[in-house]
Amino acid sequence: MLKPELRLVTCLLLFLLGPLLRLSRADIGTASSYSPPYTPTACYGNDYSEFPTSNLFAAAGEGIWDNGAACGRQYMVRCISAPVPESCVPGQIIQIKIVDRAQTASSSPSRRSSSIVLSDTAFAAIANPAVDYLNVEYQQL
Repeated sequence: MLKPELRLVTCLLLFLLGPLLRLSRADIGTASSYSPPYTPTACYGNDYSEFPTSNLFAAAGEGIWDNGAACGRQYMVRCISAPVPESCVPGQIIQIKIVDRAQTASSSPSRRSSSIVLSDTAFAAIANPAVDYLNVEYQQL
């Protein structure tokens, strides 16, 4: 059994350091890109009003599509590596909105079977657009 003083110090340390030790809820996957035309979409048809004005949006891969429940979901995405070294923009994290299903998107992704297919703008915000795909960390908001 710990002495009362040691127990107090241990509790204080856990209280102060606890937030730093939290488990990550982010997933790891791949991201590719796609270009216009972006409509019609599986989520919103031809309704461009559902697209973010920032053009930071994506089509959901089958792993996150969830029978259409992914429509409108927001994700934080960051590049963690790419086939070409130094292709990621260091420290850049973007927030995207799911507007389509990758499997049925109007334009083909740069690589099939990606977790997320980012709009050209979103892809270029986190990496060199010359690469075909990225390894990304993404977390639903």
